[in-house]
Amino acid sequence: MTTKRIYSVPDMSCDHCVQAITGQVAPVEGVTDLAIDLEAKTVTVTGGDDAAVVAAIDEAGFDIA
Repeated sequence: MTTKRIYSVPDMSCDHCVQAITGQVAPVEGVTDLAIDLEAKTVTVTGGDDAAVVAAIDEAGFDIA
């Protein structure tokens, strides 16, 4: 069973933010789906290792609340 996790990323505010996070999280090994809701300020990730996804979001320059 593939795990789906939702991360709250309160600093996201524009399409550039979405592109930055997508560029870092999508290539994480095991990630099969990625959805970003800019209005809700959430990143929903299916698959991948939690620590690797958190590190990728951090690498994109964002903190998880």
